[in-house]
Amino acid sequence: MGAAHVKRSLDSATPFTQPLQDWIIEHAWGTTWQDDSVLPRKYRSLITIGFLIAQKSPNELKGHIRGAINNGASVVEIREVLMHSLPYCGAPATQEAFRAAIEVLNDMDIDINK
Repeated sequence: MGAAHVKRSLDSATPFTQPLQDWIIEHAWGTTWQDDSVLPRKYRSLITIGFLIAQKSPNELKGHIRGAINNGASVVEIREVLMHSLPYCGAPATQEAFRAAIEVLNDMDIDINK
């Protein structure tokens, strides 16, 4: 997700949310993402997108779509994960994921109509 995202997360943490933020940094962004020997970050990003579609977590999905692009995933690969989620997660979850992806990719000035 990048150093800028981590900094924003730390800067926006409150005394109430700081324990949660510390855990996320250490575990979700730390150890989980550090070993590229079997699954490179690009693939971890694509897998995470699938998990977030299933959880119907559009805000987190947006961040991980951005992260997937930064980790080398293509728009076509991201679209394929979204399509692959359709029979497993259902049309509403997949449609929501497409809306999130369109928003993020447009914000990143990435042409999705190629």
